[in-house]
Order: sequence, then structure tokens, then C-alpha cells
Amino acid sequence: MSKLERFFIAGLGVLVVLAVAVVVIGPRLGRQPSPTEYPLAPGETETLAARVIEVLEEGTVDLGEGSTQPWQRLLLRVESGSLAGQEVEVEEGTVNIISQERLFHIGDRVYLERAVGPDGDRFYISDFVRTGPLFWLVVLFAALIVLVGRGRGARSLLGTVCSVVVLFAFILPQILAGRDPVLVSIAGAIVMLALSTYVTYGWNPKAHAALAGMAISLTLTGLLAWLFVGWARLTGLSEEGGYLVMAMGPKINLRGLVLGGIIIGSLGVLDDICVGQSSAIFELVNANRDLSWLALFRHSLNIGRDHIAAMVNTLLLAYVGASMPLMLAFMIYQEPLWRRLNREPIAEEIVRTLVGSIGLILAVPITGVIASLLARWVVQREATRNKGAESEE
Repeated sequence: MSKLERFFIAGLGVLVVLAVAVVVIGPRLGRQPSPTEYPLAPGETETLAARVIEVLEEGTVDLGEGSTQPWQRLLLRVESGSLAGQEVEVEEGTVNIISQERLFHIGDRVYLERAVGPDGDRFYISDFVRTGPLFWLVVLFAALIVLVGRGRGARSLLGTVCSVVVLFAFILPQILAGRDPVLVSIAGAIVMLALSTYVTYGWNPKAHAALAGMAISLTLTGLLAWLFVGWARLTGLSEEGGYLVMAMGPKINLRGLVLGGIIIGSLGVLDDICVGQSSAIFELVNANRDLSWLALFRHSLNIGRDHIAAMVNTLLLAYVGASMPLMLAFMIYQEPLWRRLNREPIAEEIVRTLVGSIGLILAVPITGVIASLLARWVVQREATRNKGAESEE
């Protein structure tokens, strides 16, 4: 079997694993007992998959002050749950806020919420069914990774799968069980980094140096996050945080979740820069084995400065992009800039961005020192082995 064939077989295996995870495991993880097994009591709800089979009526409604929005009356055929096979009429836009992008068309698959009340059932559409597009996006991503990255790309996908497993099998369950989010996030992050690094790059000194640099940088990032989140008095009581408090009670550590989110959010960038620094140093020592560890370290700093300039901007834009609706919402308020920046959601993003960037900056010299010392040790060990082999001859 050729090397290319092995690459494609490995990639096909990764695609199969991803497909099974999306199609089989995912729905089972989110499965709830069917109301046919346990009838709903008043006040309970059921989520049903349904398809739009007819747009009965549509138009616009007046919201007052010259503002209007679209509305529709739809006929749906339920495809799952206790009402599978039945047809249901639903109105959209009369009691909820929608936009033109929210309008439904014949053939659209949606999630239909059935709320049981004393006066009968109430139905409303909660969202589109997006599993199909998401599945094919995952397939396209995995296929391109394998085609372009070949063996290493397939191994990186396997490392990603391992990271997802650690996240959902260890980090999140431990936090839900009441463990400290910071310690759990750091421990889980190190496990994720170890698995993804060794699966992708193999068991070698370059991977050892990168992992050591990531572990130390990640720990320092966690300490900085703990310091500044406490100093800035961030509580983590966002909309999602309020929902968690209602669902789990006051035992949930929302500030710890903010810290854990900063740590996990720094992983990808730290992985990139630490592996890049380690790879550069081992390439330098392979090109010139007479370089001392200090010379290697200086060269790595020159490379790292360019990496830092690009990655800090990347980190900032990633956080800003993820929070764009929130920032736009705050821009419409007529208040001083310092007051906007002081609001917790904005302050949280500032702390998240700057702490992550500081951890990124520290990762360059830390990984550079470790990789330089380890590279020189490898060169000296090989030289000693070669001398020993020559003396035996």
C-alpha cells in the first residue's frame, strides 16, 4: 500500500468517526424521554421536529411609532415526538420579534415547541433545523484538511476529536459537578494539548518542548486571569450566567467560569505559537549544529516577534468578532466611552483579550528557552553517540 493510499485511508477513518459523532452520538446525548413514554404535565414543554408544508398567510404588523415587522401563518407537519404525522398551524411575528431572515418557506425544517397549559397546547417555532448544513460543513472541513495536510492533517483531526472528547467528557461534567472551574480547565487544557500535540507531531523532542512551553504559559495565563478578573470585580452574571443560576442554583461559580473560558480560549493560539517556536528552533539547529542554545534563543525571539504581532491582532479580532452584536448594542447608548468600557460584558472581553495576549507574549520566550536547551541537548547526545560508535569501530 502506497503512502498516499494510507493518507486517504486515515482521512476516511477520521471522516467516519466525525460522521458517527454528529449523526449517532450527538442526538443521543441530547435525547429526552418522549411524551409518549412520559405524558407532559401542565407547564412542561416538548421539542418536535417539523416541516413547513404551506404558507397560509403573510403580511406585516404595526409595532407602533412607525415601525413594522413581517408575520406569517404557517402549516407544519410534525415529524417526531408525540404528534408525529399531525399537522399544526403556527403564527410567527404576532407575539415575537422576527426579521426578514426569519421568514419561513415551504420545505423548511424547524423545531416546534409544544407548551402544555390548562387551556390546551400552545405551539411556536423556536429555530431552524441546521444539523444538515452543519454536518456537510464538517465533512468539507475534514476532507480539505486531509487532502491538503495529508497524514499530518488527518492526525490533527484526530487530535481535535480527542480535544472535543476531553471537553465534553471531563471539563464540562466536572464543572457541573461543582469542581473548581479554574483547576478543571487548566488540567483539562493540559490533557487536550498533550493529546493533540503528540497525536499530530509524534513523540519527539520538538513536541516535548512545545508542550512544556504551552503548559507553563497556560498556567501563567490562568494566574493572570485570576488576578485581573478578581481585581476588576467581574462576576460572570451575564444572560447565560443568569440561566445557569436558575438551572443549577447559587452553587455555580460564575467567576470561575469566566476564568475557565479565558484559559480554554487561549489554547488554540498558544498551541500555534508554541509549536511554531519549537519547530523553528529545531530547524535552526538542524541547519547549523554549531549554534549555542543562547544563539538559538535569540533567533527564536526574532521569529517570535513577527508571530506575536500577527497573533495578538488575530486574538483581538477573534474576540471582537464574537462579541460584535454586544458591542453594537452598547454603541447605541448615549453615554461616555469610559462608562461603556466599564460595563461588565465589555470589561470581560477586554480582560479576556489582554490576558490571552499577555499569555501569548510570554509563550515566545518560555518556549524559546525550553526548545533551545532541549535542541542543544539532543545535538550533544547525538554527537556523544557518534563518537562512541566511531571508537568502537
